[in-house]
Amino acid sequence: MTEKPLNRVLPTQIANQSAEGKSLDDPSLFINREVSWIRFNYRVLEEAQDTRQPLLERVKFLAISGSNLDEFFMTRASILEEHIERGEFEPTPGSRMTPLEQMRVTRSEILPLLGKQKECWEELSTALTKENILIQKPSDLTNQRKRMLREYFHNEILPIMKKPDADYVATYISNLHVDLLVVGDDSRMKEASTKLIEVPTDTFGRFIQVPDSGESCDPVQDNFVLLEDLVAANLDLLFPSIRVRDCYKFRVTRNAEIDTQADENTDFLTTMELSVRQRRYGKPARLEFEASMPRQLREYLTSSVGSFRVPRLEDVQYEVDPPFGLVDLWRLLKLDKPNLKDAPFKGYVLPELESGKSIFAAITTKDFALYHPYDSFEMIVTLLEEAATDPNVTEIYVTLYRIDPNSPIIFSLMKAAANGKSVTALIELKAKFDEANNIKWARIMTQAGVKVDYNFPKVKVHAKLALIVRKENGKLVKYAHLGSGNYNTVTTRIYADIGYLTSKPELCTEVLDLFHNLITDPRETGHYKYLLVAPLSLKNEILSRIERETTSHKENGHGHLAFKMNGLVDKNIIQALYRASQAGVKVDLNVRGLCCLRPGISGCSENIRVVSIVGRFLEHARIYYFRNGGEEEVLLGSSDMMPRNLEKRVELLFSVPDPAIKSSMLKILDIHLRDNVKARRLLPDGTYERVRPLPGEEIIDSQRWLIENRGAWHESVKPRSSGNV
Repeated sequence: MTEKPLNRVLPTQIANQSAEGKSLDDPSLFINREVSWIRFNYRVLEEAQDTRQPLLERVKFLAISGSNLDEFFMTRASILEEHIERGEFEPTPGSRMTPLEQMRVTRSEILPLLGKQKECWEELSTALTKENILIQKPSDLTNQRKRMLREYFHNEILPIMKKPDADYVATYISNLHVDLLVVGDDSRMKEASTKLIEVPTDTFGRFIQVPDSGESCDPVQDNFVLLEDLVAANLDLLFPSIRVRDCYKFRVTRNAEIDTQADENTDFLTTMELSVRQRRYGKPARLEFEASMPRQLREYLTSSVGSFRVPRLEDVQYEVDPPFGLVDLWRLLKLDKPNLKDAPFKGYVLPELESGKSIFAAITTKDFALYHPYDSFEMIVTLLEEAATDPNVTEIYVTLYRIDPNSPIIFSLMKAAANGKSVTALIELKAKFDEANNIKWARIMTQAGVKVDYNFPKVKVHAKLALIVRKENGKLVKYAHLGSGNYNTVTTRIYADIGYLTSKPELCTEVLDLFHNLITDPRETGHYKYLLVAPLSLKNEILSRIERETTSHKENGHGHLAFKMNGLVDKNIIQALYRASQAGVKVDLNVRGLCCLRPGISGCSENIRVVSIVGRFLEHARIYYFRNGGEEEVLLGSSDMMPRNLEKRVELLFSVPDPAIKSSMLKILDIHLRDNVKARRLLPDGTYERVRPLPGEEIIDSQRWLIENRGAWHESVKPRSSGNV
């Protein structure tokens, strides 16, 4: 297949004017990034409100909505607060809002979200009670259970609790802990005593199982109290000389951004270890407290937990009705209640890639594209296990971003090293919230003989790829795996990702070159014919392809772009899509999370449709389709269309060389774009509405369809006749 030539253009070479003469730099054409983040969380919460979902799955989505909001304050809000502290009030690109204005706009979005979360929890709590899953106050328990819990507190919890004194430094209150502010009368002092109590959830978790009292009339229950409530009910044991007057819950969220600056003489792994430890007590970014807490105590608490960056503290203070920390509701998903969860299913295994068969022999005959979790990730695990023991394998390379705690992938790499193979693992120590886990694995793999490279302080390596070199008939043959997902057997069961297996020599040679360049200097990632690599060329390659589609449509009509991704934020990419729409190109976008493009604007984006799907699996795959005058091109890989992916990370996209696999990827893309059950349509004002089936239209829940039709997208993939791209 001969593709139409690309028009190589730089963002600055494109005139940003609409057909009506209106500048495409106009801020009204862009949705604020922070607002888009919060509105994504509304879509997550809608899943928790959906009574069609199994009960514990609804609890899961409520926990995710709480976790997402925590992450927003630890990352995005913290960055805005840093800008405010430094006095950087310049408008942000495409927004013209100062950081302080953005903080206040997001607050106006968050406050109604908190109200909806509260309503949702009240509904779920009632439903859980009907299923004999109870989260109670200690005061609601029978006297016998109160005594048993008090004894547990006295024997197990009290001995390890920190007993604050007058010199207690409250800035050591940990990130995301639900803690207590206690006011009492101290017999040793004339005035009231105010103390901050750190609840030991790191040791005990937040959910404390209520012991079985042996009362025969009790139904079988999963009965819990929250640890902070148990501590509050037994403060007399912690402070025997104080008569407690009042007790209030609070929670501090701290800046989780890590400073990765290191001098030339410092090992980057050591720098990251120190930075991760400091994160726990970073600058406060949000303070949550009970609505009933008096103003003077709020002021005391605010001054105690650390120095806030914003000039008006009301902007980062939030009244919360318990329960705090919705993320901790994940604990309930561990309950053995299969009737309250999604039915499990087994991922499809292609006959050619079954365990016991040589996967190398299969990949030699044709390429494979796997869509996890609908296709089992065990095929990739089996590939690396086979590579570890195959005497003909000489080298293995892999990038590691997020790793599961008990990783069979890592064990295979260490086994390969023990078997005398050259194994190189590029592990990203800056993978947010996975830093400590990755540091641990870096040390373990190094001790096991794996060549571990992690020295990328200036850039993140987010590309997902592996390469295996094998000696066959006196020649070195290369096998590559490229994809959108992590080498993580846990997330591959809950993230929807695409992986590509190939032995095409030209493609595999470039993958090996990329590994060598990454080891030398990840900022200089080389030049490639078949790979699109950020930060070097990927952005300009995407812009060139959009421009190619626009030009082709002007000449021949029938222009079509269809992209599936996690986020669309980059201003230049959005403007290129606007120009394509103005030229009449049909643009279909499936963007799970952040989207700063406004569809449906007359004279600008009326030909652009944007949908978001939030469902059982996290939509994590990236597929980019260009009709290209009938010479269709499909790109797969790890990159979203966001500045961080295009300019600050090593990312990888590649053009699918196999026509049959290209067709199978379009089947997957099409089924997501036809979703009329879980999909939400983005409106010009930045809000979303559910997509409803039209009269007579087939009802499609894309994730359910993919479960029920596992393997259907492989049917047209035939063995190839040659090994050339």
